[in-house]
Amino acid sequence: MKLIGITGGVGAGKTAILAYLEQNCSCRIELADEAAHKVKEPGGSCYGRLIELLGTGILNTDGTIHKGRMAEAIFSDSEKLAAVNALIHPAVKEYLLREIEKERRKARVDYFFIEAALLIEEGYEKIVDELWYIYTREDIREKRLREGRGYSAQKVRSIMAGQLSDTQFREHCAFVIDNNRSLEDTYRQIDRKLREGK
Repeated sequence: MKLIGITGGVGAGKTAILAYLEQNCSCRIELADEAAHKVKEPGGSCYGRLIELLGTGILNTDGTIHKGRMAEAIFSDSEKLAAVNALIHPAVKEYLLREIEKERRKARVDYFFIEAALLIEEGYEKIVDELWYIYTREDIREKRLREGRGYSAQKVRSIMAGQLSDTQFREHCAFVIDNNRSLEDTYRQIDRKLREGK
């Protein structure tokens, strides 16, 4: 089983590419965002510690963590934000490592893909066999985010400013998927890469 990390800036088109991979190769896909949600659920490895850190005010009536209230609790407090990140990022990595191990034992898929915006920053290149970078020009990404998610130009610029540059992504990634033209063109690049891996 080959372990691949997939990364790229916001609006690069990761969702469409992951959907294509899921349909066209023997693989399992894990999204770091979904893993982060799981570790925050009741019984999850971060649940109790998050309540200790942020208080019961972040909870819904059913005991689950309210995403909006949690965001409010850390939004203007850089210390709390750093503490929450220091809890969640290692827990997500541990969760993913356990899932990778389970999949290796089952020996049923050829690829295990991990998707996350912070793969490079969080040191995933030490875990995966290869990092793939989805490259899409900023103007295309901005248009997608404004039309698809309703983001303002200011919000898009603010998110992009906090992410790695194209040069930094390329320095760390073994394979670059150029997602600036049609999806068919993008899929052809992926097909070639998958054929090479066989």
